[in-house]
Amino acid sequence: VAPLAAHLPIAAMAGILLIVAWQLIDLHHIANILRTSKRETAVLLTTFLATLFVELEFAIYVGVMLSLVIYLMRTSRPGIITRMPDPNAANRHLVTDPKLPECPQLKIVRVDGSLFFGAVDHVQGEFQRFLAENPGQKHLLIIGNGINFVDIAGAEMLAQEAKRRQNLGGGLYLSKVKEEACRILKRGGFVDRLGDEHIFVTKVDAIQTIFKRLDRSICERCDKRIFLECQGIEYKGEKPLASDKTAAA
Repeated sequence: VAPLAAHLPIAAMAGILLIVAWQLIDLHHIANILRTSKRETAVLLTTFLATLFVELEFAIYVGVMLSLVIYLMRTSRPGIITRMPDPNAANRHLVTDPKLPECPQLKIVRVDGSLFFGAVDHVQGEFQRFLAENPGQKHLLIIGNGINFVDIAGAEMLAQEAKRRQNLGGGLYLSKVKEEACRILKRGGFVDRLGDEHIFVTKVDAIQTIFKRLDRSICERCDKRIFLECQGIEYKGEKPLASDKTAAA
């Protein structure tokens, strides 16, 4: 029926095109983007303005490239969250609560994001910041269930951090790391550099093993008592405060 369209008035064709164009605009999702995410809003507005002033193909490339840049910015700064045992849980449940005490010798963190070349500088900088703020926390336990994959640069960063802490008398440990991430560490020989005994399946095994490597003299003077193993060490420091007793209960 295409030849019959030649008999339609141009004004009628223009009206049909306007109706079709209007139905292509998803006002609901546009409003949702404007309300939810500033970064997605920037992509939306940039692509929209580009379609008005430049060729359509180039405008699409601009939107795709901007989305890629924003994605790389987001993934290059993975979340690194400090974790500590919940005193009200009997199964070593780890929580994020700045009000709870940390072990003066062991830092526990969870990394939420992949360790690839774009995130190496940020993650390594955070690890060094932790050590600078608390020099006594020479041992670092990384909960790795949020790490989707590790590339060569990320594995090299872990090996360097492990060596740095070993020279200080501590160590770097991994727990609950996904099989895909472990495969890269094994293939590249990084497990040997990290130490196979420093990689654990569960956080229970990790804490039990790391606790044996802590400085016992510091444990005897520590009134935090945040691990179950702490209860078996005689306290030789000052009498702990009532709040500390409550936290250790």
